[in-house]
Amino acid sequence: MRPRLLLGLLVLSIAMPALAERDTPPVGLSPASPEVDVGIQPLGVPSGVISAVMSRDRILRQALESLGTPPRFHAFWRGADIVPLLADRRLEAGLLGDVPTLMASARGQAVIVGLVKQTSTAIVGRRVAQVSDLAGRRIGYVEGSSAHHTLLQGLRSAGLSERQVRLVPLAVSEMPEALERGEIDAFAAWEPAPSAALAANRANRIVFRGLTSDFLVLDRRFAEQQPAAARHLIAGFVRALEWMRRAQANLDRAVSWARLDAQTLSGKAPPISDRQIARITHEEILDVPSAPAIPGRSTSPPLRKEFDFLAGQGKLPPEARWDAIADALRYDGLYQVLAEPRRFRLAEFDYAD
Repeated sequence: MRPRLLLGLLVLSIAMPALAERDTPPVGLSPASPEVDVGIQPLGVPSGVISAVMSRDRILRQALESLGTPPRFHAFWRGADIVPLLADRRLEAGLLGDVPTLMASARGQAVIVGLVKQTSTAIVGRRVAQVSDLAGRRIGYVEGSSAHHTLLQGLRSAGLSERQVRLVPLAVSEMPEALERGEIDAFAAWEPAPSAALAANRANRIVFRGLTSDFLVLDRRFAEQQPAAARHLIAGFVRALEWMRRAQANLDRAVSWARLDAQTLSGKAPPISDRQIARITHEEILDVPSAPAIPGRSTSPPLRKEFDFLAGQGKLPPEARWDAIADALRYDGLYQVLAEPRRFRLAEFDYAD
């Protein structure tokens, strides 16, 4: 067990470093550092809204500092960049889409806490009627992402493979503008990129949707060796959702924080309005009755269909095992927190601007 853990939950406007380069990890990440570090994706909705609230939670910060593990959040452009830092213990937690969650847990090194988002990702095209029209066309995508999974599903539904299209690696924040400039013919992405593209041009349309979920994922060693810190982190996650559900004014405040965090990372404002961000947050998490879900208690295990599909496509490591993911889903930290609402102060709220 490392002497001190990282669990990244600090006020982003003060201490969240922006990435100088998209594939470069934030500075100061080390398995021996005294903080607890969390990888987040400010450019995603509602993931970025949830992390914006958690990072400003004074109750969470006080609880973790009392354990000697002060929190920090670190911004990433994509979930795939968070996965290797979980594996080598430079991060203790991450908000991840379903494909990065599979990658993180397939080797038995992570546990899955609960649902961060439940919605669809989309393939958006310019002047195309169906996926088959994309044969030979340029498609923007993020390698190893949930939207990449949706792209693979969409292509297969049309009898196409990746070899029959031209894949263009792009940051999800760049996709709507690249489509508008004619640099690509379509893209596969999560919100807010699809909404931004549809609002920008009537010639843009969604040609395929795929179901997707995001999860809060913890390094297994952190969860097992620092259970108190792990449970306080989970409590901050639960508290963020409850606070946003309680009042529209709370959600509006959260959206303003998320906008600031996204701009800190990318250098530009999100491509959709605060009202649209709030709507997406409602639809994809706050209006999901079971959220935050306890994954392992579902009669229909989440991620199984995604695992089987990606394994069949050769997109998972050869050593990936479903039983490791099933075991990750059995983690009961969320259940323990929900069972003790007073101890974990789930109905108390104190957030710093």
